[in-house]
Order: sequence, then C-alpha cells, then structure tokens
Amino acid sequence: MKVIEILGYKRANLGKAESKKLRVAAQVPGVLYGGAEQIHFYVPMVFLRDLVYTPHAHFVDLNIEGAVYRCILQEMQFHPVSEMMLHVDFLQIFDDKKIKMQIPTAFVGKAVGVAKGGVLSKKQRKLTIAAYPKDMPSMIDIDVADLDLGQIVRVHQIPVGNYTILALPNTPVASIEIPRALRSAASKEEKKGKQ
Repeated sequence: MKVIEILGYKRANLGKAESKKLRVAAQVPGVLYGGAEQIHFYVPMVFLRDLVYTPHAHFVDLNIEGAVYRCILQEMQFHPVSEMMLHVDFLQIFDDKKIKMQIPTAFVGKAVGVAKGGVLSKKQRKLTIAAYPKDMPSMIDIDVADLDLGQIVRVHQIPVGNYTILALPNTPVASIEIPRALRSAASKEEKKGKQ
C-alpha cells in the first residue's frame, strides 16, 4: 500500500481557543491514538489534501518533530458550511495488530451484460477490510466480465487474500442494470410470442 508522509508539530496548548487560532492560520489540530500515549499535534491543512481528497487508501508516516509514526486516518471533521478541515484523528498501527480500513473497489473486465446494452451499477465503491498491515490491499479487484443482464456480484463471491471483508455475505457490490428501453423491447417480444 502507498505511504504518504505528513509533517506535524506538537501542540503546546490545548483547548478551544488554541484550536481556533490554529485553524485561522490554516493549521489542523489532531490527535494520534493507539500508541503508549495520545499525541496532540497540528499539521498544515495543505499537507492533508493528498490524503483526504483521493479515492485511494493510504498508510501515513506521521512525522511529528522528528519522531515518525506509521498510522492510518481514523476520522476527519469538517465545518458543515465552509467544508474547512476542523480536526484529524490518526490511529497508530503495528505489524502484529489487525486494523480496519475502508478500501476502494475496482471493477475489472468488460461485462457481458454491458455489451448487450446493460449498465454496470457500482453498489459499493469501498469495502471495510480487517487485516494485518502487511496484508492490507490498496484496492479490491472485482471481476465483472461474466456478469450478464440482471446479474449481481455479492461480497461472498469476491476472492479474498489474507484479509476479511467486514460486510454481510449477501451485500451487493455490483450489478448489471437492464435499461427501461431494453426491458420494454423484451416485453414486446414476449407479447408477440404469446400471440
């Protein structure tokens, strides 16, 4: 999995007033959990863009004044109106502990049903995965080449590696929708056949 390095700085003062000052200066206050102790830090807003505004999953090397922590983005809070980043939480990860991450899905192959006029409907753009960091995939490839009109790929049909998909087995991931025009043409043919 790709790793993004983010530079952070320890926070001397905590509290709402201090957080507000940081945000005005285009800094995002944050907390790193999961290690021996919580670490309060701030990071320039611009450094988080590659991590937040991407469809891909990443590990993060969080460099806080020379100390580097391997972690994942746990939560991001945004202002409800301005969409400004308000707060970021990271979870420190370790090789011997399983983690949960939202991993994007990638649909591979040209579906048979699409060639017949159907439309590929992507039901799950991300799936929650549990795995050790070394086994965490950066993408979940889903083969849709054999999907025909009206067929669905469900979670239990996805081949998995050394990880677990944390979704109900019957959860639909992708389907081939039959367009209305194709449906009405099929029903007209059916009516003709009955006459």
